[in-house]
Amino acid sequence: MDTFNEKLGLKVPYHVAVILDGNGRWAKKRMMPRTYGHYQGSKVVEDMLHVVDDLGVKYFTVYAFSTENWKRSQEEVDTLMKILRTYLKDCVTKSMKNNVRCRVIGRPDELSADILESIHSLEETTKNNTGLNFTIAINYGGRDEIKRAVSKIAEKVQSGELAPDDITEEMISDNLDTRELPDPDLLIRTSGEERLSNFLPWQLAYTEFYFTPVLWPDFNENEMIKAFEKYNKRERRFGGVLSAE
Repeated sequence: MDTFNEKLGLKVPYHVAVILDGNGRWAKKRMMPRTYGHYQGSKVVEDMLHVVDDLGVKYFTVYAFSTENWKRSQEEVDTLMKILRTYLKDCVTKSMKNNVRCRVIGRPDELSADILESIHSLEETTKNNTGLNFTIAINYGGRDEIKRAVSKIAEKVQSGELAPDDITEEMISDNLDTRELPDPDLLIRTSGEERLSNFLPWQLAYTEFYFTPVLWPDFNENEMIKAFEKYNKRERRFGGVLSAE
């Protein structure tokens, strides 16, 4: 479900998802530690919330920390957690000011108690906001999400509440972390990498992909508009064909 931005003359995707990539490389190019790149990257997330809201996007989802990111150096992980702590606390005030509803998907229960408390506070405080829907994937892995959904359904089959033949795609979707969200219309990945990295594999089945060499800390409103311009040139068929074909 696209919206139309009259000023730009473009269809604006209803739901934009972003893999925030390139923070470390951005810092390295400047002879700075990778952690500096993550700090800058978090500021760009904040900027992009204003940008997508102004452009007419209704849902904005970012991949902040994956289940695989625990394999990074302890220093980098500790820095990411420190940034997350600060961001979550600041996000409450800013989200209330800008009428943003925030959600967190993944396995936040495996994070430290203070971070988990901040997540609960952010979601609870902003739950009645009616503006932009902002979702942060933290300690998230797409395969893990699907496994957890399947486990919930399997429990109902085992208890006799559900027959295996009654399982539908909609039922699986309803047991995912994103059950309250529409599937993304556009996925953006920065830094030149062209893979999903275990991000929303179920939800991205018919999503349009946009890959850019721009590193995330350099991403800005103009780059977002470029992504939308490319999106406008796509013909979304959802498995069908054009009538002319």
